[in-house]
Amino acid sequence: MSREPREFQKHYGPWALVAGASEGLGAEFARQLAARGLSVVLLSRRAEPLEALAAELMQRYSVKARVAVIDLAAADLEAQLKAATADLEIGLLVYNAAHSGLGEFLDQELASQLRSIEVNCRGPVILSHVLGRQMAARRRGGIILMGSLASGQGVPLVATYAATKAFDLILAEGLWEELRHLGIDVVGCRAGATRTPGYERSRPQSGDGIVGETGPVVRAALQALGRQPTIIPGFVNGLAAFFLGRLLPRRAAVQFMGKTMRSMYRT
Repeated sequence: MSREPREFQKHYGPWALVAGASEGLGAEFARQLAARGLSVVLLSRRAEPLEALAAELMQRYSVKARVAVIDLAAADLEAQLKAATADLEIGLLVYNAAHSGLGEFLDQELASQLRSIEVNCRGPVILSHVLGRQMAARRRGGIILMGSLASGQGVPLVATYAATKAFDLILAEGLWEELRHLGIDVVGCRAGATRTPGYERSRPQSGDGIVGETGPVVRAALQALGRQPTIIPGFVNGLAAFFLGRLLPRRAAVQFMGKTMRSMYRT
């Protein structure tokens, strides 16, 4: 069941770490967790927005906030993470960071495709393993892995990204069953299109009517933590997932997504 505020702090505190916290959903997670009384480690590659957000959280919510400027694709990610959190008790991990190219697979640079795998797959495995071991020793904690509706089938124009989100979904489901016996709650959040700076930078030309807002997505993920292995925020997104995953043959679902993406980006 959903935890009451004081129980939430006790089970997931005193610190949360939000990976990909510089803007959008990550920044919203940081704000909502600070509002619940958790101190927050803000992790991203860009120092300036993290420092501004840290100042906001400390002033507005009277919590502690720490900035960790780390590239989640770094070869020494494990060592950097341990160094940045060595003196902290991290009770909740939110892995929101993601990298995605946009365009035909063969037209995109290979380096961008490989970065998607490093940030979207390797990153959550490392952070979940390092912080998960610490949580297991305390017999309490939580992990939120942010996924996507794209995880349900192949998605043309973001083929590698969609594949990495399928990885995240399966990882979350497996960890949900394994770690709950150790007092660790895990949930994979399959968000639909959400109005974030990243989404706006992709410059979609249609589909604005189905774009969600960050606040409800984050609230849904936090409410699902400890209740179920996955969550799809939003009624329309739930219908879309049912339509694509249950009603359409897989071939038709992939073709539908291809048509939708090419309409959104006019390719």
